[in-house]
Amino acid sequence: MTIDRRRALQLGLGAAAATAAAEVPSAAWAGESATADQTATASMTDAQLARTLGAGFQNGYATVNGVRLHYVAGGSGAPLFLLPGWPETWWEYRDVMPALAQNHRVIAVDLRGMGGSDKPAGGYDKKTMAGDIYGLVQALGYQKADIAGHDIGSQVAFSYAANYPQGANRIALLDVLHPDSSFYQLPLLAPPTGGFAPWWFAFNQLTVLPEQLLAGRAQYMIDWMFDTFLVNQAAIGSTDRAVYAAAYNQPGAIAGSTGWYQAFGQDIVDLAGYGTIEMPVLGLVSSLFYPQMSAVLPTQASDATIVEVLDAGHYFIEEQPQFVIDQFNAFFV
Repeated sequence: MTIDRRRALQLGLGAAAATAAAEVPSAAWAGESATADQTATASMTDAQLARTLGAGFQNGYATVNGVRLHYVAGGSGAPLFLLPGWPETWWEYRDVMPALAQNHRVIAVDLRGMGGSDKPAGGYDKKTMAGDIYGLVQALGYQKADIAGHDIGSQVAFSYAANYPQGANRIALLDVLHPDSSFYQLPLLAPPTGGFAPWWFAFNQLTVLPEQLLAGRAQYMIDWMFDTFLVNQAAIGSTDRAVYAAAYNQPGAIAGSTGWYQAFGQDIVDLAGYGTIEMPVLGLVSSLFYPQMSAVLPTQASDATIVEVLDAGHYFIEEQPQFVIDQFNAFFV
């Protein structure tokens, strides 16, 4: 194991992950006034958003493992699949995709329940979702691929490596580990001195109520998450938030995203049956979660490199895109 240890960034709270930008126009963002260009961008479909990235990026669909998945692909080279987190979509990788496409065939995927992908009633355990991605890898003509995931996408990437080692060369886990039994001890209330209290883990365990509260109002949850967990608020502005809100406000999107959390119990059971990950694993992690990842990941992966991302919160792909690009280009070779 290699650990790149840098100075700590004290955040007090942290976040965890996933929803999406769909093939429907995005709503205007209510939280702040938008320019004409911002409003136009926020109203784009996924196909239009993909074309703004250049490098020949286009969106597509594939039916695998019983679900229709939406993805955006561009570039040439070895395949690199990017899996997003909550409350975002494939669009969270927008600032890194063009540069990565210079050396890779980049495929950013909306997970089951997210954005332009199907939102079925079940199948949100990470083992099943990993099967979705393995099916997509094969459907696009590949036997093996590199996989990177953030937040919920990181959990899916880990499960992919555990269940389909023949289908991966290397994986990158961004800021979040696979659910384990420690999740049952997570606090819901932070002490006065500060700390990580992921109340939304419990909220998303509920059925029906989250949909009743958030249907058509996803922007309020999105605002709270980004306002709380971004170091640089400009990294995810009104236009991008509108893209995410439109994805969340689709029929079935809230139920799909809560399904990822409601499956944690099954994920914990599944983890107990996994062996050590033998392929190279990169852990990119914010300062808040660095102590946890540096302690746990080496017990799960025999060849783990852990790198701390400074001056950023949980959504560091958007706060520190060049750093992520550099780390990916060095690791996925």
